[in-house]
Amino acid sequence: MQSRKNLNLLLLLVWIAIGAALRFTNLTLKSPWTDEFATLVFSLGNSFQAVPLDEAISLETLLHPLKPNPEAGVGVVWHHLLTEDHHPPLYFMLAHGWMQLFPTSGEYISLWAARSLPAFFGVLSIPGMYGLGWLAFRSQVVAQFAAAMMALSPFGIYLAQEARHYTLGIIWVIASLCCLVVAVQHLKRRTPLPIGVVLAWVLVNSFGIATHYFFSLTLFAEGIALMGLGLWHYRLRWKRGIAEGAGGAGGAGGAEITFKAYPSSIGNTRLSSGRETSGESYLEKTSAANSLTWWRILAAVMGTVVGGLVWLPVLQGGYEPQMADWMMLNRESLLSWINPIFQTLAAWITMVSLLPVESSSLEVVLAAGVVMMGFFIGVIPFVYRGGKTLVRQEQTRWETGVLAGFVLSAIALFFAITYILGKDLTRGARYHFIYFPAVILLVAAALAVIWKTSHRLPNLSPWRNRGQIVVVMVGVMGLLSGITVVNNLGYQKYYRPDLLVPIIEQASPLPVLIATTHNTLVQTGEMMGIAWELRNHNSSAINNPQFLLAHQDQYRCQESTCQASITLKQTLAQMPRPLDIWLVNFKATVADLPNCYAEDSSEYQVGVDGYNYQLYHCLADNYEGSSASELP
Repeated sequence: MQSRKNLNLLLLLVWIAIGAALRFTNLTLKSPWTDEFATLVFSLGNSFQAVPLDEAISLETLLHPLKPNPEAGVGVVWHHLLTEDHHPPLYFMLAHGWMQLFPTSGEYISLWAARSLPAFFGVLSIPGMYGLGWLAFRSQVVAQFAAAMMALSPFGIYLAQEARHYTLGIIWVIASLCCLVVAVQHLKRRTPLPIGVVLAWVLVNSFGIATHYFFSLTLFAEGIALMGLGLWHYRLRWKRGIAEGAGGAGGAGGAEITFKAYPSSIGNTRLSSGRETSGESYLEKTSAANSLTWWRILAAVMGTVVGGLVWLPVLQGGYEPQMADWMMLNRESLLSWINPIFQTLAAWITMVSLLPVESSSLEVVLAAGVVMMGFFIGVIPFVYRGGKTLVRQEQTRWETGVLAGFVLSAIALFFAITYILGKDLTRGARYHFIYFPAVILLVAAALAVIWKTSHRLPNLSPWRNRGQIVVVMVGVMGLLSGITVVNNLGYQKYYRPDLLVPIIEQASPLPVLIATTHNTLVQTGEMMGIAWELRNHNSSAINNPQFLLAHQDQYRCQESTCQASITLKQTLAQMPRPLDIWLVNFKATVADLPNCYAEDSSEYQVGVDGYNYQLYHCLADNYEGSSASELP
């Protein structure tokens, strides 16, 4: 027995070591993007409002909010989040203390330090999944498979290498699901839910909401799953009542049906006083215990509601609502109605498998796609078979049902918000963190059934070896997928300044002004990405680049007198010539720029994720032409 415990512990440590290696490998390989800059700036206690608008600024000025601020405390962090952003403060406060433990990268904050905290939380999720697997199914095989799948999941690795709060959110999702499973098991055993579990559930849920507001979708999904379980339980009791009535009150047939799922409860039950009570008295006691458990679940719900209502004033605070406009569903486009389905499928697939489908080589992309398709064609029938077994088995039916109901409810909420409210949550794969651990656990449990049953089948059965091979295939695919992500061949960033900067260096031998329209802090983050890459590139091709964030109230202006365009002309008039102007994500109409002409984009332009750009060459002031239309 002790040797088995040691083996289980050793296996868990192996999964933790593999998961840690994958999450911390090449942690700074990918360029930071605008959401990560928000984490860096606010966690340092700084503000985006320190970046000047409507004037040319240097790289150092643009990156100034990324410098450590020793005088800022957690109160300052909270203040800037309340006034400039739309996220709760818990993760940012933790990151504020965490980043103080590490040296800076020159005069700026270390990107490794910022990303190491979510990577650390990602590693913690591995033993967390082990605990959830054991708690739900009381099986070391399920627990080990769940830990291994979390360690190797490309989706989990992707989130762990983002300087964001999603891996901390996953920790709270795992903890909340643990409480949900315990509640369901007490309902199944007809025993009262301990007060300690109720208080822990409320605390975990409150921390989850304080980490990310979308954690509330986790809670809604849990609530729907519990309501479904309650309806099923009521229907089951109603059927048993009819059966008992048909068999006679207190008859043997009625007792057999009532206690069939609980062998330890059949027959007489001895009370603490030493007397024996009949099955009818026991039924009354267990029914009362069930009612008490439901009341305590309701208490957990009410406590969670109170913990969530605290953040309502924050949601109504002073942040810019345009920051969420990117999620708006375009109801006039047929493709926009179809995209959420495929985006959701992509998120599901990458929870288990992701080969280099984002490679620059078409041959590699096609090969990766074929291998992934073959993998899922081979694995899905086995997972389905294992899932059916879990549902049929009395000892796993309740837990499997409530976890599957939770996942389906979460997915239904995603589609309801997308198609009814017009906010396409599926555009952000990262938001699927709200139910990701439950998917991992259900797949792990199904694979555990296949693994265990394959040993019990006859040697000549074709299922005996195939089942084990499928489990090994899932592990190998997970490892290859993790390697794909950490080498930037999968789950690449939404913004790729590392591709844009070499283009600027190659096309611009002159001094450079990089201009964009500014609407929210998102655009500031986009420019910070370019500035960060220029700084790290350390190239002499671009000397002292200048940046312009031309503010306009609307996201896109198509009028002839856009404020951002006027600001661009005024700034250009004050700058020395000759000069190259790079309009990057410039969402305003650009008419004539004096003594400037647009470069033929076919000579230099390639697609860069997150950045649309146009190069203008502005000649010396003594050039005789007067507008772009008169220039070559």
